[in-house]
Amino acid sequence: MREAVGQFLAGDAAHWVRGADGVPVKPLLFPGSFNPFHVGHAGLLAAAEEVSERSGWLELAVRNADKPALDTDEVLARLASLPGALPFVLTKAATFLEKSEIFPGAWFAMGYDTAVRLLDAQYHADVEGMLERFLALECRFVVAGRLHKGDYSCLEHLTIAPRYRPLFLPISESLFRKDISSTQLRGEAGR
Repeated sequence: MREAVGQFLAGDAAHWVRGADGVPVKPLLFPGSFNPFHVGHAGLLAAAEEVSERSGWLELAVRNADKPALDTDEVLARLASLPGALPFVLTKAATFLEKSEIFPGAWFAMGYDTAVRLLDAQYHADVEGMLERFLALECRFVVAGRLHKGDYSCLEHLTIAPRYRPLFLPISESLFRKDISSTQLRGEAGR
């Protein structure tokens, strides 16, 4: 797999999938850094599958809007931590707009904190234009609540114009809530 990942990182392809079947035409993607993958990730993906009625895929972006690009060793380490039964795709898409251009019709699973960043002009200069593009590409966002700045927050806490509200589907707290994060786990492990 090292050679395939290295070729992907060095090449022009927008995404890479292990195996020949490829990503479904209208996937449910759960983007993340998965550093490390944990029960919260698994639970959020399962809940998003239930809400969306789609089969979920993990998406590891080797480029991120907030973090340095991943090298081959780091990609392989993160892939090794993923459960073997879960399909995954690697992309070079740092933003959800880039992801949606690669996978039109995709739905994306995310936590509240990621939805906040999605709607933040710091990451997208033209938020309204981006949301219009999501509508055109028939992309949707399945959002789970999370502890955010010490309080549990969910989709209803976000201010979203009525035109764009249909882009977002909530995952109820009764269906999924795990107060855990990769940052917390890394801190507890001293990494």
